[in-house]
Amino acid sequence: MQPCSVVITGESGTGKELVARALHERSTRKSGPFVAINCAAVPEQLLESELFGHAKGTFTDAKAARAGLFKQASGGTLFLDEIGELPIGLQPKLLRALQERSVRPLGGQRELSFDVRLVAATNRDLSLAMEEGRFREDFYFRINVIEIALPPLPARGNDILLLAQHFIYSFAGRAKREVIGMTPEAAAQLIQYGWPGNVRELANVMERAVALTNQDHVSPADFPDRVARQSRINPQVNEDPSQFVTLEALGKSYVLRVLESVGGSRTETARILGLDRTTLWRRLDRYGVAKPNGPS
Repeated sequence: MQPCSVVITGESGTGKELVARALHERSTRKSGPFVAINCAAVPEQLLESELFGHAKGTFTDAKAARAGLFKQASGGTLFLDEIGELPIGLQPKLLRALQERSVRPLGGQRELSFDVRLVAATNRDLSLAMEEGRFREDFYFRINVIEIALPPLPARGNDILLLAQHFIYSFAGRAKREVIGMTPEAAAQLIQYGWPGNVRELANVMERAVALTNQDHVSPADFPDRVARQSRINPQVNEDPSQFVTLEALGKSYVLRVLESVGGSRTETARILGLDRTTLWRRLDRYGVAKPNGPS
């Protein structure tokens, strides 16, 4: 049985590809490839070749046969971003490929089977697109077996701080900087800001903060002026203060969630968090997590 196709919906910048990658990493296909393409970024005349492949000599620049993305993603996940921009003429060809689980490369003489899980994403209203004749109903119901709707970042409450902590670990590990968290004042500003750019903007802000800070905790001085300016204009937070926890507890909760999600593997946890193993082991020791008996 093939895994269900998934459509992820949400505003631009809400992290749809991050969710797609998380679905892949936590599926039985995680050892296979994750292949992504933005349907809006490829000209219509090239998109079919990208997806299905082509035989040698099919067109002027086709000096060799090329496997399409359906074949390249076989055994894993094919992520079609901006599926709402898919040309209407290409949709029945994708529908047939998904139903038959095979593709014929452009200029090819035979069908090639594939084994992919399709995950698609869009910031468009596909129901409206169907009403306007820009999206086929049969194709919609074939790909939209499960729909995941991502809310805009301001609607996610304390998830903003969990995501911010994730980005701190990731960017600090990449830049080899000893930045481990954020001050309470910085956390308050992140909650109060409106995030018009959603998760993409949060990642940008945290990368900048990690690069600029000269402390081990990000502070409001490390944020762009627009974040501090809106926080001064909007100082009220419409949430119960009792829901909040200390930043140390927040960091601990996030690290332990990652550790649990990878079955206790410290090596994999360190990779995801962007930490070296020694730093992670010191942190887990501080959290009271027992050392494993065997390799981890």
